[in-house]
Amino acid sequence: MQNFPLVKWAIHHPRLAAWIVLSVGMVTMLVIEAQDVGLQPSQWIALVIATVLVAGLCIWIISWEDETDTTAETTDASKPTANMATATPTEDKA
Repeated sequence: MQNFPLVKWAIHHPRLAAWIVLSVGMVTMLVIEAQDVGLQPSQWIALVIATVLVAGLCIWIISWEDETDTTAETTDASKPTANMATATPTEDKA
């Protein structure tokens, strides 16, 4: 499955691929739901552009979680871990 050019491209560009897929789905839903409203062509263009931008914003916001996960993994890997068996208590018991 990974030998297909489209799949290879999507693996190398996951956010852009997700943006395209989400945009196509959202625009499809927009067209289905608003086809009987009687919009002017300029209104359709504005709605489609706004929908694609919202889809991109959604993917960008979702990607924040990926960035924090990778940042947390790199900072956790660089911190030395304390061994609980050799750790000394910091509080004095009176």
